[in-house]
Formats: sequence, structure tokens, C-alpha cells
Amino acid sequence: MPPPSPDFALRDRLEAWVRRYETPAFIAADPISVPHAFEDPADQEVIGLYAALLAWGRRSIILAKLEDLCGRMGGRPYAFVRGFRPERDAGRFAGFKHRTFCAEDALWLTCNLRRALEAYGSVGGLVAAGLRPEDPHIGPGLQHLSDFLSEGAPRRLRKHLPRPSTGSACKRLAMYARWMARPGPVDLGLWPGIHPRRLILPLDVHAGRTARALGLLARPQDDWRAALALTERCRDFAPEDPCRYDFAFFGAAAYADGPMPEPQR
Repeated sequence: MPPPSPDFALRDRLEAWVRRYETPAFIAADPISVPHAFEDPADQEVIGLYAALLAWGRRSIILAKLEDLCGRMGGRPYAFVRGFRPERDAGRFAGFKHRTFCAEDALWLTCNLRRALEAYGSVGGLVAAGLRPEDPHIGPGLQHLSDFLSEGAPRRLRKHLPRPSTGSACKRLAMYARWMARPGPVDLGLWPGIHPRRLILPLDVHAGRTARALGLLARPQDDWRAALALTERCRDFAPEDPCRYDFAFFGAAAYADGPMPEPQR
């Protein structure tokens, strides 16, 4: 039996939401504004990882914490991480905390990120090293990223570096990959070696609720299987760029018909 034809009316509805929210006006109040504040792609990629992992809660608080973190890095995140020595620099993180992410997490993440940059040249190189040409999506690359950045670290860091193998939707890492792999006007397009068709939609409770209301997702859990299923449905509408609809799901859930400030991300 051939697959069902795409619902073009629903596609048009999603596309209208994308046109509304995927604009430069989206950037200022979103955590992606932090990497956008830097000109050097190396700085954008490094601080973008911290920004994605800390994108949890009210966005005004997230942005304030990331401004604090950038200050602790001397405004040069790539150089800070590449030159980081815990015996000398651990004190830079003293007192830093955002929700359950604390100074110890920042220390271990930075130490392992330094190793990753030394070994692979970039975060994109680390992700790509976990992908085979035949892999249909970026999941194995996200697994490799989490495994490497968790290596040797206390167990508490693992909850900030989820893995597809545990069933987690890996929402923040999927969002980071979207930032890095898709072209603008909002995303940064820093990973040309990873095509947007391989990205997985960042799935959380808000996006899941919207997707179910639209009939695009049947699975009740917001987990990795649901993220894969929703991405597959979105490929029916945009085979080369299914994650464009992240703007539709998030925007529709967070803002409805109102203005853009202060939702939960």
C-alpha cells in the first residue's frame, strides 16, 4: 500500500507559522542570541553548546546566566576552552549555578570540551565522527557527543548530556544541532558537513502537545522514539529540512496569537 498523501492544508498552516517566527526578530529574546553576539564561528560553536545546554526555564534568566558565563570566559569562549587548565582556571566557575547546572558541571564540561577540540578540531567534528554516511539521522552523532563529553566526569553531568540510547528526546542537543547545521536567518549554518535533512526535531512537552493537537504525533511520551516519529512526519512536508517546523511547534505553543517575550524554552 502506498504511503498516505501529505496533508497540504496542514503543511501550509505549519509553513505560515514558520514564516511568522523564523525571522531575525526571533533572535533577541532566545538563547540563540548568545552565539549570534560573536563574530568568530569558533566562538559561536563553543558558546552555542553552553547556551543550548542551559536553555532551561525563563529566557530572561537563561540569558542573564549566559551573560555571566561569557564574562567568566573573558568574552572569548573558544580561546578560554582551548586554553583551560583546571588547576589554574577552575575558580572562574566558582559560584556559577543555573537550576541544577553548577560550577562542578561547568568545570567538567569545559575540561572534556577542551579534549574534544584538541581531538576533533571542533564540536561539529566530534559529532561527525559519530556518524556513518548511511546513518539516516544525527542520532549516532549526538550519542557520540554525549559519550565523549561525559567521559570521566561525575554522574551528575550526564543528566545535562542526554543520549538517544537511554530513550531521551535529547531536546537541547537536537536544538543545538539545529542551530549549527541549518542556515539562517535564525540558525547559524556552521556545520556544512551535516545536512539539515539528518536533523531531529527538538521535542519537549510544548512541541509535543502542539504536534498531537495537529494529529502529527500519536505516541504519548515525549521521548526519542516520539522525536523520530515527529521528524518523519515533518519530512513528508519538507524532506530536505524537517526541522524548519521547530519554529512552528515552539512558536505556536509559546506565543499563540500574542507577542514574543518570556515563554519557557
